[in-house]
Amino acid sequence: MSDSIFLRRFRSLGEDNKAFESEYLDIRGSSQTNLYTVNGNPSSKNKNNNGKISSPKNEDDIKVGFFELFRFASCYEITLMTFGGFCALVHGAAQPAVLLVFGLLTDTFIAYDIELQELNDPNKICLNNTINWANGSEYKNQNNETLSCGILEIEKEMTIFAYYYIGIGFSVLLLGYFQICFWVAAAAHQIQKIRKAYFRQIMRMEIGWFDCNSVGELNTRISDDINKINDAIADQVGIFIQRFATFLTGFLLGFVSGWKLTLTIIAVSPLIGLGAALMALSVSKLTGHELRAYAKAGAVADEVLSSIRTVAAFSGERKEVERYDKNLVFAQRLGIRKGTIVGFFTGYVWMIIFCCYALAFWYGSKLVIEQNEYTPGGLLQVFLGILIAAINLGQASPCLEAFASGRGAAVKIFETIDREPEIDCMSEEGYKLQRVKGDIEFHNVTFNYPSRPEVKILDRLSMVIKAGETTAIVGPSGSGKSTAVELIQRFYDPKQGMVTLDGHDIRSLNIQWLRSLIGIVEQEPVLFATTIEENIRYGRDGLTRDEIIRAAREANAYNFIMDLPEKFDTLVGQGGGQMSGGQKQRIAIARALVRNPKILLMDMATSALDNESEAVVQQALDKVRLGRTTISIAHRLSTIRNVDVIIGFEHGRAVERGKHAELLERKGIYFTLVTLQTQGDQALNEKARQTNSVTEEGTGEKQQLIRSGSHRMSLRSSIRQRSRSQISNVLSDVSIPGDVASVIRRHSRYPEDEDKVQEEEEESIEPAPVTRILKYNVAEWPYMLFGSFGAAVNGGVNPMYALLFSQILGTFSLQNEEQKINEINSICLFFVIVGLISFLTQFLQGYFFAKSGELLTRRLRKLGFQAMLEQEIGWFDDRKNSPGSLTTRLATDASQVQGATGTQIGMIVNSLTNIGVSMIIAFYFSWKLTLVILCFLPFLALSGALQAKMLTGFANQDKEALEVAGQISNEALNNIRTIAGLAKETMFVQLYEKQLEAPYRAAIKKANVYGLCFGFAQSVIFLANAASYRFGGHLVVSENLHFSIVFRVISAIVTSGTALGRASSYTPDYAKAKIAAARFFQLIDRVPEININSDKGEKWNNFKGEVQFIDCKFTYPSRPDFQVLNGLSVSVKPGQTLAFVGSSGCGKSTSVQLLERFYDPNQGQLLIDGHDTKSINAIFLRSKIGIVSQEPVLFDCSIAENIKYGDNSRQISMDEVIMAAMKAKLHDFVMSLPEKYDTTVGAQGSQLSRGEKQRIAIARAIVRDPKILLLDEATSALDTESEKIVQVALDEARKGRTCIVIAHRLSTIQNSDIIAVMSRGILIEQGTHEELMGVKGAYYKLVTTGAPIS
Repeated sequence: MSDSIFLRRFRSLGEDNKAFESEYLDIRGSSQTNLYTVNGNPSSKNKNNNGKISSPKNEDDIKVGFFELFRFASCYEITLMTFGGFCALVHGAAQPAVLLVFGLLTDTFIAYDIELQELNDPNKICLNNTINWANGSEYKNQNNETLSCGILEIEKEMTIFAYYYIGIGFSVLLLGYFQICFWVAAAAHQIQKIRKAYFRQIMRMEIGWFDCNSVGELNTRISDDINKINDAIADQVGIFIQRFATFLTGFLLGFVSGWKLTLTIIAVSPLIGLGAALMALSVSKLTGHELRAYAKAGAVADEVLSSIRTVAAFSGERKEVERYDKNLVFAQRLGIRKGTIVGFFTGYVWMIIFCCYALAFWYGSKLVIEQNEYTPGGLLQVFLGILIAAINLGQASPCLEAFASGRGAAVKIFETIDREPEIDCMSEEGYKLQRVKGDIEFHNVTFNYPSRPEVKILDRLSMVIKAGETTAIVGPSGSGKSTAVELIQRFYDPKQGMVTLDGHDIRSLNIQWLRSLIGIVEQEPVLFATTIEENIRYGRDGLTRDEIIRAAREANAYNFIMDLPEKFDTLVGQGGGQMSGGQKQRIAIARALVRNPKILLMDMATSALDNESEAVVQQALDKVRLGRTTISIAHRLSTIRNVDVIIGFEHGRAVERGKHAELLERKGIYFTLVTLQTQGDQALNEKARQTNSVTEEGTGEKQQLIRSGSHRMSLRSSIRQRSRSQISNVLSDVSIPGDVASVIRRHSRYPEDEDKVQEEEEESIEPAPVTRILKYNVAEWPYMLFGSFGAAVNGGVNPMYALLFSQILGTFSLQNEEQKINEINSICLFFVIVGLISFLTQFLQGYFFAKSGELLTRRLRKLGFQAMLEQEIGWFDDRKNSPGSLTTRLATDASQVQGATGTQIGMIVNSLTNIGVSMIIAFYFSWKLTLVILCFLPFLALSGALQAKMLTGFANQDKEALEVAGQISNEALNNIRTIAGLAKETMFVQLYEKQLEAPYRAAIKKANVYGLCFGFAQSVIFLANAASYRFGGHLVVSENLHFSIVFRVISAIVTSGTALGRASSYTPDYAKAKIAAARFFQLIDRVPEININSDKGEKWNNFKGEVQFIDCKFTYPSRPDFQVLNGLSVSVKPGQTLAFVGSSGCGKSTSVQLLERFYDPNQGQLLIDGHDTKSINAIFLRSKIGIVSQEPVLFDCSIAENIKYGDNSRQISMDEVIMAAMKAKLHDFVMSLPEKYDTTVGAQGSQLSRGEKQRIAIARAIVRDPKILLLDEATSALDTESEKIVQVALDEARKGRTCIVIAHRLSTIQNSDIIAVMSRGILIEQGTHEELMGVKGAYYKLVTTGAPIS
């Protein structure tokens, strides 16, 4: 029996339903009992935060075995891989097989040369194929052997060898093709299965899992991680088998042909291994240290950029650049040390290699000449066999790297594929009720999000929602309103208690069926990138056109849809970007309606709309709620006055329940919210009327259209934050005359276009000229000169090998034994000398280029950081300039620029001299042969380029092919809540799988092309050899060319070819470097709008501190369509205290930022002592202002240093620090610490309590001795005890200074000279505490209800 059937029985344990006991009765007879918590996780297992079951092992230890990567392989794929592996094995044996041919070829040349030398003697003649004296007697050589002659026809022999080469070449072509093709095709099959399994599994996961796994990360896994698995199971396996086979056969050939020489060479090789290992060890250790040093510098940069406002407020830019630079010095030293060590060990390895050559040829020639054990060809077979074996062993290591990263990537992928979801949305289990009334009840529900297990969102929530009634849920942000709605949809299960539908626990119901009963309209409705009709169809399967039209009419969407040129076939754009907020909302309502839902959930459905759209949408909503159980979450309280029941939420509990009038009488949470809102609305509407009258006289209708158009974008971009939604009514009395739809269409395209422009801007960076990069490196020219000298000598070393190698072969044909031995000994000595020179010059090259490169990197990082700190604050608001991305840019751009300088120059000089010297040698000895071989160079280069191109080209093709699938997965994961709400997971899985067909077909095609190219690249070298030796034989006969010259020219050109390959491999780095440099120069060349470096701007001596805001209007540069200040006018005399009061987002903190001149107002003026801030010198202005903010930013240094930060323009004595600390009521606390003022505060002051941090911030402001003191909710985050102490310190600090306070608790500001109540960016009332209480306006209501503002 393949699948046994489980019967599941639930029985409640205990009253509060904390757990169920489920018995699994297995029909096969066994029975197992598990205690299951509500989430469906066995409570016996131990769970970590992410909802992943933690095992005793560490996550990093869970590795996927190599063969486990092939878990998705079927018989067909296994067959393909077996054949591919066999072809790779045979292919691997081909290279050593060629050496057999090469040995015979060498012996033939030498025999022919000996014969020529003998017959050159006029006293010798060739008789009956043996050499005789001219007088007819038999000739014998030194070893008393007769010599044959006249048998060797060198051209004929060479033709035979050429055929051997061609034969091997063609078999390699075929083997290479099959080897690659089979492996790549097999991998393509498996990867497609993995992608499908992974995506299907993700779509089954519960929403809580998505909270713990970011969508970006999942998208990366779908693309990058699965690609890494692909790399580990595709061509790399074949190549690894091939190289390993070459390694084995090379050594076998060595041992069979000559074990003595083989053992001698192997005896020396540990020295090379030792050098390489030591180098790898020390480099990785130094790299670790260097990265740590850079991480420290990066941490400084990150700390500074994250707290850029504090740095700017206290003018600490110069100090921070120095602090950053100090950390870079360590990294620079380590980098230089690393370069030196690499140079030293590279030199050492080359020296050993050359000594190894010397030893092999010296000992080998002894075995050839004195003991007659080998022929010269045999000596070459052994030597080259081992050389090739060693090289291939080295080349196999990148494959191991690919295997390792594939196994690493597979851990997360397979873990997800094997994970059982806690709430399986594709499961068929659960009841489907026959009749549904729609009564919903929460019984004692406690809940926290899996991503934040320590924050309780719902706390023993109990409430009843009656069938057919409309219930509104109100409450401050974060009180658990939306969470309750998510529990009804069963996106999560409660931790305790239960949610019931008609008395049934919703966990026992079928999840797809449950969600099909529910229609939801959200604050930010999600539309999919398709047509309007398709978007409505997502509501329910099998809709007719009439049903769609009916739903559109009910949702008040039909008219605007019919006004569009394409009607229902209009594309809505990515995320519905082509539609206005109101249009999107109405399409979403139509989508909810076609479901004919029993339960309608509306989560702030109209909060993101302007008045006009809101009225239309509200009308639609009122129409559709009749006869349904409706739950509405509202922030705009005017929309819910006439609902059946209003439930007030606070801190995760339902604290009040009743109708509008009842709740107003109660004066509870609902009353407070209503009061706050109506006040702001009145003030803003008053302001809007004034503005309108001005606008109408001026620019008229056009202006109105533009404002209402940009309005939509503003609302889309800025009111995403719930907390802002209380003030989301922004200035929207402007009506839209004319054709509404067309205007909206025109304006709704803006955001899309802006994004495109931004992307183009990113891409259109012109690579920087190298000369400008080198200008920054000019100070290091002596280092670069010496380094280049070393590199040039190194470049000449490789061609020397070709010279010496061919010279040795030439000596084997000498007749005189004595002379032969002497020549070989001197050549071996020459090998040793070349090795020593190489050691010296590699060291020079390594050290000098590391030095120049590291100095440049440090200089660039410092300049880049300095340039960043000089930008105005608005620049940092841009998403592209977040602290994270800026720190990354500092790290990567500067090190990439090294790709055009430093060590890279050394490599290029090295390659160029190598090519130059090789060519000179080749042309000098035989230009004809050189030209013949050069004909093959394009093919060799082409094969190299093809391989490189194929790898990158196919990667790009794969990317393109997978892009469509990627868009689907991206859209699905980004909008997972909407898809889950619509129960459309299966549809997206099918869509995704359909899109995988194209990449799969492309991969199969790629397997063939890549296989052919690989085979061609591998076989070209054999064909080139066939032609070269055949033509070489011809030249030996016709032009009496010495055979050693044939070898010399061929090996010289081969070394130049490899050098050329190396040189071309630097071009990508070089191109990257130029782009990185361009980005870098773009930053350095940018002129900030508020320049802190210039001495321009007004300064004056008797700074009093009088502040006047005159009709200030302001929008943040990052949100140009959202007006923060709407004409703020308020003034404060020197020495007075002004307190700003108002709800979150009304512009209090913004006005403080304008004072600091972080920004300049867009319209109106901000005057200080009668001077316009725009014309005041920024540094001078900031030096007169001290600030203490709600969350004070401290730096990761000592308390004393943090206080001294208050004034960076001078040296501050310890006495001043202590004075300031006393005034801030901090001194006694500091003296009680073991290290007193030298105590480190930790990153962001983490070692201290909030009250202590706050007092340090006050001391820091006092040290500055500012004329104006800004207190931005300075005590809001404190407990009562700390607040008292800090308040005393603040009162002390305020004496004799102009003070601007942003207040959170009204008790702290009652004694201010002026209290200014703000709402939506304008002043609604001002006066002293007594005056405002007398007026009984907004302030009075705030004080009497005791409501917190913000």
